[in-house]
Amino acid sequence: MEDTDYTLIYHGISDRGLMRQNNEDAFVLEPGLGFCTVADGMGGAAAGELASGIFVQTAGEIFARRGAHGHADLLPELIQQTFSQANTRILEHAASHPEHRGMGTTAELLAFAEGGFVLGHLGDSRTYRLRDRVLRQLTADHSLVQEQLRQGLITPAQARTHSMRNVILRAVGMGDELALDLIRGPLLSGDLFLLCSDGLTDMVEDQAILAVLTQTDDLQVKAQRLVELAHMSGGRDNITVVLVEVRPS
Repeated sequence: MEDTDYTLIYHGISDRGLMRQNNEDAFVLEPGLGFCTVADGMGGAAAGELASGIFVQTAGEIFARRGAHGHADLLPELIQQTFSQANTRILEHAASHPEHRGMGTTAELLAFAEGGFVLGHLGDSRTYRLRDRVLRQLTADHSLVQEQLRQGLITPAQARTHSMRNVILRAVGMGDELALDLIRGPLLSGDLFLLCSDGLTDMVEDQAILAVLTQTDDLQVKAQRLVELAHMSGGRDNITVVLVEVRPS
């Protein structure tokens, strides 16, 4: 997607990891429609893959209706529509397929228009922004462990090895009501966004992610290096990495 001031460059990769037999993650890059998304399905085998697939497909359908040059003011509504419609589709599928009950997906949906971004977030996948060599996590995990951290019941070190660190409190497909986080802000030339599933962040510390993202390599090399670091730390889950760089036109 191009503007008078910048160009957005996208790259994504998804890897099964070293321990899983299938990949329940999904991602979509749509530069022409000005968005990208990462979804991490849950519910086991086919159900998790279906849930994440439903989300990314729904995002594509809704943003295709908006077209390539929609107004920035429309982005929050389009993101909310995507999460709501995907939620309904997942719930309807689970109701008619009892073997898939409990299916759902985390989701990151990042959209751009007119020099700014809007981000929709549910679950424990994450979105980061690198700006001026400072890595900032834009999202807060919707997880039991994050809630305990927020209340001061556990330390960050305890959180990384907590036996219930994969318990999700909010996700697409968990119920009729969605408490969606919407985050927005401006774009600056040089910004680099990272959307990822927890298969990366459970395995790789933020400082190691920062070290990769601040290298001069192109996005493909950076994404592959992050996946390799997750493998080196055990690769216990599927790993999905999407990078979006804001370059001067």
